[in-house]
Amino acid sequence: MAIILAIMATGGHNIFMSRPTSDVQPRVKRLLAELGENIRLARRRRGLSASLLAERAGMSRPTLRAIERGDAGVTLVAVANVLHSLGLEHDLAQLARSDERGRELQDATLAPRRSKRKLGGSNGP
Repeated sequence: MAIILAIMATGGHNIFMSRPTSDVQPRVKRLLAELGENIRLARRRRGLSASLLAERAGMSRPTLRAIERGDAGVTLVAVANVLHSLGLEHDLAQLARSDERGRELQDATLAPRRSKRKLGGSNGP
């Protein structure tokens, strides 16, 4: 009963849904919208209704709708379940696999260091 009253007090919005832990950066927001659109297109190409895909992914239709909108509040496991239900789980394994910037940073630390000896002076034999 308390949950229903809390939902009614917020104008019908469920205050108990997952919420982002930090502000969503504008670029990330656009990327999530693009991912959602790609998922929606994949569903439609396969001729699947939203209800059927939601059922196969083990979620409600509103959760699938949030994924397809690119809502930042959905869980990663929900997105992974939808990708799996569409046969696209291998796409998830490709995320962050090619870490070019990380390799550059790592290679920079592995590069041979130059000697710090002063030119023209000799401290040794």
